[in-house]
Amino acid sequence: MFGCIRTIKEDIQVIYERDPAARTTIEILICYPGLHALMIYRVSHVLWTHKLKLIGRILSQFGRFITGIEIHPGATIGRRFFIDHGMGVVVGETSIIGDNVTLYQGVTLGGKSWKKEKRHPDLADHVVVGAGTKIIGPCIIGPYTRIGANSVVVRDVPARSTVVGVPGRIILSQEGEPHEDVNLEHHLLPDPEEEAIQFLIKKVRSLEKKLKEHERLLADALEGVKPANKRDGR
Repeated sequence: MFGCIRTIKEDIQVIYERDPAARTTIEILICYPGLHALMIYRVSHVLWTHKLKLIGRILSQFGRFITGIEIHPGATIGRRFFIDHGMGVVVGETSIIGDNVTLYQGVTLGGKSWKKEKRHPDLADHVVVGAGTKIIGPCIIGPYTRIGANSVVVRDVPARSTVVGVPGRIILSQEGEPHEDVNLEHHLLPDPEEEAIQFLIKKVRSLEKKLKEHERLLADALEGVKPANKRDGR
């Protein structure tokens, strides 16, 4: 009982830390579906691990109905887990989520196999996943990784990386001491497609400039060629 109360207090404290809109504990308890979904998951997970799988699934489906968040009771979730807003979040059965992980709305931790095997992603500690992101298959997302909104990730990502795009591309991998703050500065994330297009535009302009220079030199050369002497009477 005391462990359950301590866990709920910790989950509430995480919301205070990561959501500036949180004002009071009563408001959090009543108005935060991410917290409701997490509380229901913790109960359904205990039922699932104690061989009461059907009851655990029924309870998880009830949680999905009232919160819009689907967390399979077979998933493994660590401490200080936070779902911001949460509508449309899906966490598959064999997903493993570490400590201090943050998911925004519309995130899917999905599978790509019909076999009874490990088929969902693993998220290490301190991972932040942006809204609408799909992480598919048994890939491993390293600690302190940030994944930008609407990315699609289908392969492993090393620690302390920043990932954006479809398919997800690692655009930044930082060495050294990681930062423990939870943020996802989308306006600061590079856009690899835009960078590639801008590079091509600059290259084309450079080639056009060189071509015009060559045309000018050729025209000057032709202008300087003296015409052949004409024969008399012709």
